[in-house]
Amino acid sequence: MKYLDLKAINEPYEHAADEVLRSGWYLRGEATRRFEQHYAEYIGTKHCVGCANGLDALTLILRAYKELGRLKDGDEVIVPANTYIATILSITENRLVPVLVEPRIDTLQIDDSLIEQAITEKTRAVMIVHLYGRCAYTARIGDLCQQHGLLLLEDNAQAHGCAFRNTLLCKKTGSFGHAAGHSFYPTKNLGAFGDAGAVTTDDDELADMVRALGNYGSSRHYVFDHVGRNSRLDEIQAAILDAKLPHLDEANRRRREIADIYINNVEHPDIIIPNSHKGNVLFTPPSLPFHSPFTPDNVYHIFPILSSRRDELKQYLADNGVQTEVHYPIPPHRQRCYPGFSGLSLPITERIHREELSLPCNPAMTDEEARHVAALLNAFPQ
Repeated sequence: MKYLDLKAINEPYEHAADEVLRSGWYLRGEATRRFEQHYAEYIGTKHCVGCANGLDALTLILRAYKELGRLKDGDEVIVPANTYIATILSITENRLVPVLVEPRIDTLQIDDSLIEQAITEKTRAVMIVHLYGRCAYTARIGDLCQQHGLLLLEDNAQAHGCAFRNTLLCKKTGSFGHAAGHSFYPTKNLGAFGDAGAVTTDDDELADMVRALGNYGSSRHYVFDHVGRNSRLDEIQAAILDAKLPHLDEANRRRREIADIYINNVEHPDIIIPNSHKGNVLFTPPSLPFHSPFTPDNVYHIFPILSSRRDELKQYLADNGVQTEVHYPIPPHRQRCYPGFSGLSLPITERIHREELSLPCNPAMTDEEARHVAALLNAFPQ
């Protein structure tokens, strides 16, 4: 069983690429404008600005705030220690300082009880990461940013369609903060046929600056007010994303169904499913008021389990025909590209990266396949 069958997922949308090829217009055209409008409406923001990839989206947000005078070299950005390297790269590329905060072991998301003690006189922003498809936002994070006058930024690369919801209302990730970066890498819940990304925001000035910076620093043809870069969403990727967008909620619902099979059936002393409850794939962080009607969502871009025997378990599943992935084997503070982090002690993050194993969880799977994986996990020799 493949971890993710992209061919099966993408075949229904190949026509969108053909239509762009026949149009003869490949950049900054109608397909991009249409997707930007539809995605902004879906997320619930005034603006969506397409760019080349998710890393560029985050980098352009921070660069735009520097151009607008909200950030400067040496300012600190609080960020979860448990994240993909791109989150950290966007900060250091802008000559800002990432301040790594440990996650909670039960949710794998940034521990909001540790954020306030990480705030210094140099702190200017908090960047939350909706890792694995889980909503990382909590009321405490929003309150802290408001109290300390901090920018709240979102890395929404893995959580398209995720929300803070109750039975009547929902607020989607990508609309909580001042701005959010999105990746549409092919493996994402909303994936293109190549690299693609976007920035969402309600800030008119920021949206204009991000668009200019991604177009060589130009807001008018051949007039360059900023030292920019080439980071644009091409028409083929925009058309494919726009064709997929109406089906995103249904695909996410299917992911939840697969996840629920794992949650309700996997029982093994050496396997932990973080933050799971029988029959309930949602969770309520303790930072939320008891009376709050909203619950953070999970769209299961990745279904992570933890095991102290991770490598042995991965090989066992492979021997039984099930492909898995590790997200991620080395945490950012242990990467060679960041020698300045080498002295940090982040035991929870290190445990997650040592024990995490990602199970297949995608809309191309059948219930029978999910039950087969669950049965294999339960039969893992003790």
